[in-house]
Amino acid sequence: MSLVGALPFLKPRLSPSVSPGRQRRHTLPASEFRPLNTQDAISVFEIEKEAFISVSGDCPLHLDEVRHFLMLCPELSMGWFEEGRLVAFIIGSQWDQDRLTLLTDSFSKSGDALTLHKPKGSTVHIHVLAVHRTFRQQGKGPILMWRYLQYLRCLPYVRRAVLMCEDFLVPFYQKSGFKVQGRCSITVASLTFTEMQYPVRGHALMRRNSEAIGFSQTALLLEKQTQRLESVLLLEEPIQRSETALLLEEQTQRTEPEPADV
Repeated sequence: MSLVGALPFLKPRLSPSVSPGRQRRHTLPASEFRPLNTQDAISVFEIEKEAFISVSGDCPLHLDEVRHFLMLCPELSMGWFEEGRLVAFIIGSQWDQDRLTLLTDSFSKSGDALTLHKPKGSTVHIHVLAVHRTFRQQGKGPILMWRYLQYLRCLPYVRRAVLMCEDFLVPFYQKSGFKVQGRCSITVASLTFTEMQYPVRGHALMRRNSEAIGFSQTALLLEKQTQRLESVLLLEEPIQRSETALLLEEQTQRTEPEPADV
């Protein structure tokens, strides 16, 4: 067992001069990124509902759909927690085509790309990114998206990330590196969407070993880069933050070897 893997099982030694009752109480980390689980579903939906219903009248995912994806593919979600409180999140699933589509076959379940998880796919469909209202205008959306895309680079089966958004959100995702693919074939009631794509190019060594080291240790490899990004973005004006995130990502890619086929 590696030292990192053994750390949770190591008990701290108590100093003989300090009584157990006077030891410092355990406190939650100030900032933590981790995959979501079904116990987080209600918090996720409350943030999503507040963020989307006032703008578009509906949510990308309803509560049962949130639970559905967090049960099937929690490793493709990411939550940002501040002192144990969920402040922002992303939920994704696997998809097996280059573009998002709806099944029109009457014998098939409608809402194909919106509701299905295709475990053999090489595309990650990002269903929703949302930030709690009290933490907006702090650069958390671009930071979380940047970190999520870096994490996807460590997954050997992922080749691209796709999403559909309303037109007014296109500039936001363009600053995170997404390219417009055209109008999305999916519509929801009277709403139409633009489909966007991000090519996932990862560090060859990290992608080969990601299954062995798992999410938590992969996240540790990104911690230093994220801290640097946070320190820069929080000092900037909101309109500059996403551009800085994209610049830092380009610099990171230039310093890494070209990915090998895996």
